[in-house]
Amino acid sequence: MGKKIKKEAEPPPKDVFDPLSIESKKAATAVLMLQSPEEEILIKSCEALYKFAQKGDENKVTLLGLGAMESIAKLISHEDKVVRRNATMVCGVMAANNDVRKLLRKLDIIPSLIARLAPEEEIVIHEFATLCLSYMANEYTSKDQIFELNCLESIIRLFSSNDPDVKKNAVECIYLLVQDFQNRSAVCDLNAIPPLLELLKSEYPIIQLLALKTLSTLSCEEEARIIMQEKQALDHLLKILEAKELNDLHVEALLVIANCLDDVETVQALQQSGGLKRILTFAESSPLPDIQKNAAKAMAKAARNDEIRRFFHEQEAETSLVKMLANENDGVKAAALLAISVMCENMASKEILNRNGISQIVALLNRENDGVKEAAAFALANLTTAYPNNARAVAEADGVNALINLLSDKKEDPVTNACTVLINMATQEPLRSIIQTHGVMHALVEPLRSANNMVLSKATLTVAAFACDGDSRTEFRNAGGLEPLVKLLSSNHDEVRRNACWALAVCANDELTAVELCKLGALDILQDLNLSTSRGNHFSELAYDKLLDNNLSLKYSQKGCLSYNNLINDGFYDHGRIKPEAKLLSLEELCKQPLNQNRAIIIVNSRCPELASAVSPTPDEEKRESSSDLSQSSRSLSASKEKGRATTSSPVEEKPVSAGRSPSLSRGGSKDKPPSRGRVKGKKEEEKPREEGEVKVPEPVVMKQEWSPPYDEELSNYIMEASKTILPLTSVKERVVALAQFVAEKMGGPIDKDRLHEFNWELHMSDLKIQTQSNVIQIGKIKKGTFYHRALLFKVIADRIGIGCCLIRGDYGRAWNEVRLLDAAHQEGTRMSPPTTYIVDLMFHPGSLLKDNSAEADRYKYI
Repeated sequence: MGKKIKKEAEPPPKDVFDPLSIESKKAATAVLMLQSPEEEILIKSCEALYKFAQKGDENKVTLLGLGAMESIAKLISHEDKVVRRNATMVCGVMAANNDVRKLLRKLDIIPSLIARLAPEEEIVIHEFATLCLSYMANEYTSKDQIFELNCLESIIRLFSSNDPDVKKNAVECIYLLVQDFQNRSAVCDLNAIPPLLELLKSEYPIIQLLALKTLSTLSCEEEARIIMQEKQALDHLLKILEAKELNDLHVEALLVIANCLDDVETVQALQQSGGLKRILTFAESSPLPDIQKNAAKAMAKAARNDEIRRFFHEQEAETSLVKMLANENDGVKAAALLAISVMCENMASKEILNRNGISQIVALLNRENDGVKEAAAFALANLTTAYPNNARAVAEADGVNALINLLSDKKEDPVTNACTVLINMATQEPLRSIIQTHGVMHALVEPLRSANNMVLSKATLTVAAFACDGDSRTEFRNAGGLEPLVKLLSSNHDEVRRNACWALAVCANDELTAVELCKLGALDILQDLNLSTSRGNHFSELAYDKLLDNNLSLKYSQKGCLSYNNLINDGFYDHGRIKPEAKLLSLEELCKQPLNQNRAIIIVNSRCPELASAVSPTPDEEKRESSSDLSQSSRSLSASKEKGRATTSSPVEEKPVSAGRSPSLSRGGSKDKPPSRGRVKGKKEEEKPREEGEVKVPEPVVMKQEWSPPYDEELSNYIMEASKTILPLTSVKERVVALAQFVAEKMGGPIDKDRLHEFNWELHMSDLKIQTQSNVIQIGKIKKGTFYHRALLFKVIADRIGIGCCLIRGDYGRAWNEVRLLDAAHQEGTRMSPPTTYIVDLMFHPGSLLKDNSAEADRYKYI
């Protein structure tokens, strides 16, 4: 046999590239390799980039700069499943960077990621696709895109995945998505709540926590709460609360329960099952401050419903809340106080807290923590509203000082709530007196300068509540509170302006305060308010009337009526009717005007200058006189007002203070008055050493005498005569009749109604103006007076001798007086009905009393 010859190997084809093993140490090379068409190279490159990106955020930024994401975004949809898996892993890790997410949104990566959630894909792809989606779901635009692509169902389906990482990423993604309200309804419609409840049983705390957070957000929707009630979700949550080993989940579980408590049916079911009591007990005894705080917040939120609040009351929730006040944590205290504030909308709760709780709440007003102080003041405001017993309890717990100190707090809410408590306490006179002694009026000045409208509204109401006596008004005036109060009349906030008017109306009950208010321009501001159809209110009208009660000349000119309480004093003048927007000149300005053809101004001034200078005024009178000198302003106030006291002595004995007289004149008298004996003696004693050359007395300083209104001697005589002749009469009716006849006699006697046109009173008034060379005529000089002259004189004398009457101005020169008299039945005491109002006839049959609204009275007033 022949020898075998070995067959030689065939050479490789010339058109085939020989395999090449490449080892790269640069990330840029791996990024370039992503462009390769070979699966093996793509797999290895993506794997290398995944490991590189995992090492830190700087590496992610580097890969982003190398342009890796454009290629990775394409590769997650590659045909080869290994390439898809590795590219998805890179994408999931890289999405942690914010700049990467911005680029992925531009590359429209979300549809590709959703496609990777298909059931046939590997679990690893599910894990990193959901991880990338959870990162992307942090931005609103991505949430909106996921919702529009109907991708929620694909994510929710992964709740049942066998891989815990997939579950965790899927739940986190849903939690972020349901922060947008439109996704909440969609998630509920997709029946996501049952699988979320199943995740509460997971052995991984992070999954349980994310499931609870998701349920907490979903339970804000009524639809979700209904589903949770049907699925008995609260039973799962209560088991979590009772499991001490799950204390890291208690806070979130309690938040879910808190949202469920918004439904009356849920609370009722909890009460019947004992769950509500378990929740309260847990909240009261929990050692974790966050638990107690969230429990109190949950109660505060749920108790806004009347029926739920009743359920809480039946479970003695107030006791649990009071126990929470003893916690050292300020957050727990504030939350418990907030819940108490809501619970005390129930009167029964207020009664319980009156016995146990108010003293602790009052003590918290002195805490340094602002939140606790604010919550305590808010709780007391609600506790004392419409419940006087609690207001007394606050005072007994020494809360007055703390409340007044809160008025100077820098925050608005504590000041507002402190004002509310003080207002509630002021409804009881003993408490009001106690608070007034602690300087509340002085403390209220600062809140009146606040920029917050709610503070201003409450502060002005507090002023109105406490300025109800003379001492408080004086304290407020001396503290400088009137100026900011007047400024608030011009506020653009309706409530502030209305309350300021009310406070001013209360302050104006004091004459000196009213004078100061007028000096500050309150009268003009109120007049403008009342002329406005949008800014005026009933309180502005009331305040204006109160100020006019201390300026009767202006009141009679504008309103045409002086009531029984408006007592005319010296310095009053009748200018005639003026328009509401017109300014009334002062008496001094009117006296200094040149003679004109207008109707005469009638002045009342019965005080003798000599008598005024002979009497040394008391400090009170000096202050009254100096404060009532308003001749520099556009309006002049009337003289000192007698506070409803009937005068029974003669004017000389009373020595009334004249508001029209200047302070210097009332102290020093007129120049012509001879010095008193004491002053002469003093002068001689001063001259003696000067004669001996020992002491040189300086020349006396001559004080410039200020203007004073003209003295009406006739009127003074009228008042004195009326006091002697009319006062001794026994009945009021006899006095009225006698005074009417007296006035008619002094002003021309009775007038025949048919010959009224022949009563030339106009000519008489013109003669008086020419004789005095003045437009201002003393009422005592008028000897032929018509309706409005006689009615004015009747009112002036009646006020001096204690007869109550009104003065009313009519049209066409008419004016009349109204008096109230008891008829025979009243005198005999046989019936209880109001006195009868009569019009006093001063013209035709002086002394006749015409029943008001009768035909005779109408003829007297209008015909």
